[in-house]
Amino acid sequence: MKVLVTAKRVPDPEQKVKLKGGAVDLTGMNFVVNPFDEYAVEAALRLTEKADAGSKRLGEVVVLSIGPTEATQQIRSCLAMGAERGIHVPGNDDTLDSEQVARIIAAVYNKEKPDLLLMGKQTVDGDNNQATQLVAGYLNLPQACFAATLELAQDKKSLTVGREIDGGVEIKKLPFPCVVSVDLRIVLPKAVKNHETAATHEYAEGPRYASLKGIMQAKKKKIDTMDVSALGVSLAPRVKIGALESPPERKAGIKVESVDELVEKLKTEAKVL
Repeated sequence: MKVLVTAKRVPDPEQKVKLKGGAVDLTGMNFVVNPFDEYAVEAALRLTEKADAGSKRLGEVVVLSIGPTEATQQIRSCLAMGAERGIHVPGNDDTLDSEQVARIIAAVYNKEKPDLLLMGKQTVDGDNNQATQLVAGYLNLPQACFAATLELAQDKKSLTVGREIDGGVEIKKLPFPCVVSVDLRIVLPKAVKNHETAATHEYAEGPRYASLKGIMQAKKKKIDTMDVSALGVSLAPRVKIGALESPPERKAGIKVESVDELVEKLKTEAKVL
């Protein structure tokens, strides 16, 4: 089984974001793998290993990242987790939009021909939640978004996806090849089943940490570079960002002496009643 996983380089969401000149000031920012993409890598590894036998690899996980040269560092992080190889497509984060990204991913998919394209539901910098749906449309493949659980069929020809919806969880069975985006709960201890790892096995919650052995092995793993022009993708932008600005500061709240006074102010001042 072959899984292609996307992994974008994003500013560390734990750091405070500052604006400068109508744009995000990246001075001094640390960059990490987009958290939802890291969850997708973890899910891909769980699908393609026998975890109760020393994490024996049973398939291939290929990590794709689109971005500046520095994005290879994030690819190496995924390789250290256990992925077999990486693909880097040079690009400029300031000019790439969801449509361009989707077409690049689709072009790489057509070259790699994986059984499964696995993506995070969205990136924490753009928060667009568009690329997965666009890729599935361009490739004319079945898709399931916001996956909370994955179960690989015993014959390895289909995937059962439990996807989060407003009313609970919707179950979909997708034949391979297909496209899936993952949500937060995909890294719960028993969220992924592949009928190779024993059903009694429980993973630690969250994406795995890279071991020292994994970090050393990652240095030797291959990262291919694919140029956008060679992929036949046009980078004509569909979206242009004019400027960014912080929301207005909220006024300080006030204290009230009684419930009656609170109700009155909600009626006359806030006008929400």
